Amino acid sequence: MPRDEIRVTYRIETSGDPEALAGKIASDQSTGTFTELPGETAAVRARCAARVVGIEPLEPLNVPSIPDPTGHGPYRRADATVAFPLEAVGTDIAALLTICVNGAYSVRGLTGLRVMDIDLPPAWACHPGPQFGIDGSRRLMGVAEGLIIASIIKPSLGLLPEETAEAVRVLCEAGVDFIKDDEKLMSPGYSPLAERIAAVMPVIHEHEQRTGKRVMYAWGISSADPDTLMRNHDLVLDAGGNAAVVNINSIGHGGMSFLRRRSALCLHAHRNGWDLLTRHPGLGMEFRPYQKIWRLLGVDQFQINGIRAKYWEPDESFVRSFRDCMTPIFSPADRPLPVVCSGQWGGQAWDTYARTGRTLDLMYLGGGGIHGHPMGPAAGVAAIRQAWQAAAQDIPAEVMAKEHPELAASLRKFGGPGGSPS
Repeated sequence: MPRDEIRVTYRIETSGDPEALAGKIASDQSTGTFTELPGETAAVRARCAARVVGIEPLEPLNVPSIPDPTGHGPYRRADATVAFPLEAVGTDIAALLTICVNGAYSVRGLTGLRVMDIDLPPAWACHPGPQFGIDGSRRLMGVAEGLIIASIIKPSLGLLPEETAEAVRVLCEAGVDFIKDDEKLMSPGYSPLAERIAAVMPVIHEHEQRTGKRVMYAWGISSADPDTLMRNHDLVLDAGGNAAVVNINSIGHGGMSFLRRRSALCLHAHRNGWDLLTRHPGLGMEFRPYQKIWRLLGVDQFQINGIRAKYWEPDESFVRSFRDCMTPIFSPADRPLPVVCSGQWGGQAWDTYARTGRTLDLMYLGGGGIHGHPMGPAAGVAAIRQAWQAAAQDIPAEVMAKEHPELAASLRKFGGPGGSPS
């Protein structure tokens, strides 16, 4: 790809000509409008006009993705790649989204538009990217290699600070590497962040002093107000904490940029709200371009759901998300730690291991699958370790379960390797 342009691939659907609409997007989002302009000279176009550089036709549809006032089909589809001059967009994320993404959805004649990818030139390496990423996350947790096992405080809402501290004590004793506040838990009236930190951090410190194991705890610091966001960050840092949960869509790109440039914490991204962008197959954005922006802004760990997740997302979408996170944008250092989550209890280990390239370079996050284990949270953690050990050694679940009662109990409760908590 040329070093002086940004390329965006759109999946276009229309009852008309996809190539003509791709040209309309290129024109409307750069130098053109609905009519010829005397000021749109050859020099202006050469400097700033976007252009269509590729069209790949796809199978047409008989029914439009969104209502078509003309009522005419079939609905032709194509993946169109448009090149935007770097000089016209620059390296600002607000400019990128305004010019190359947001305005394209308003073009007349579309019955569907989805941003499939954004290819960025080397000039975009100016963004800070992850401060810790995969290697730094491992270093902070003291897990140099192998699977990272994590858990979430459950119930998601309602525990008082001292009750949260007891849950943390149980999870530390159970042998997890990482614990996080649920994304819904920030600083509610019944458990203000400062009080929760004061109750929990002594448990983390005591466990480290006694065992030598420093469990990473990620605190819910998100706020739409940058000053509050940073005050929350400083509360964690001053107490000896080293990680935070960031609801990236809730704080926005500006909030994330503000936080990353001042942060000393490992930033664990929760993508709640991404479903709004991607769940409709004919509209929105793929995870591939979406995650590139957040990685450039500084996400260290990225939640991406998992195999047989409790939410709507198909397994194939998770596999693509994992592959996207593990693909460098500019260098291997800009990769975040993939966090496999959502209804995970260990039974998905075999498929996850196979479909992510037989790697243990991930965080496996269990909430209900640990806290809801019939033998207690410690057994829930043990069952997950047993499942992943079996997957890595190509041992079938039923064989491993014969000598491991914790895994056997998980299989009975959650329905075998094909099951998932709801």
